[in-house]
Amino acid sequence: MPAKNPRINVVLEKPLYNALHDLAEDEGVSMSMLMRDLVKEALELREDRALADLATEREKGFDRRKALSHEEVWG
Repeated sequence: MPAKNPRINVVLEKPLYNALHDLAEDEGVSMSMLMRDLVKEALELREDRALADLATEREKGFDRRKALSHEEVWG
């Protein structure tokens, strides 16, 4: 029977493997679940950084004189 979710193999250096093993044990979760959660967290952090960079770029071109007031937007 095929796995429900897609799988991926990761090769880790021994110290990193040991750290993840210990962390999973401390948290009472499998290494697979820990890795899944760490990957999700890393992707969210990258997304946050990309959105912050986008906001910074948009701020550079912001001209308050061209901005709409609250009343103009919401009537």
